Amino acid sequence: MVSYEAERTVLREGRVVLWEVLPQDAARIADGGTAGLSWIDGLPGDGTVDAAGIVLKAAIAGTYVPGWGVYCVLRAEDEVAVGGIGFHGPPLDGEVEIGYDLSVSARGAGWATDALRLLSGWALGRPGVGRAVATTEPSNTPSQGVLSRAGYSRVSDRDGLWAYELAAAPE
Repeated sequence: MVSYEAERTVLREGRVVLWEVLPQDAARIADGGTAGLSWIDGLPGDGTVDAAGIVLKAAIAGTYVPGWGVYCVLRAEDEVAVGGIGFHGPPLDGEVEIGYDLSVSARGAGWATDALRLLSGWALGRPGVGRAVATTEPSNTPSQGVLSRAGYSRVSDRDGLWAYELAAAPE
């Protein structure tokens, strides 16, 4: 289910809610804040903070595209944030790149897999998006497991990183 709360995209499926980080939220997260959310480990993880900084820079540069930034991963039951997931930018040549970061105490419970399935499905349902990709360090076997469980397949490496792809269903 997709809803829009004051221009914010919110994706919900099962036990996961993806809450879009708007530029004003990104500024708060990039400055070490919580954006008004309750985080499982007190604060967002480093990857989520870095992604918020990218959203903020894009907003300042005038290149921010709503929907194609970062989302906080929330537990649906209590809306506690367990991590972040998002795009490296808007679609380019029919492709989007996705990255994710979970709080330490949320790892190993399937949150990244559920969030990746939800965000990938949303992205691949958008006009002009034919594939989603993600990269991981060769030694990051937990992330590789997330990608495999979410339906991604290994493709050619990119800049020394292992690359995975999920293609849109044929129409």
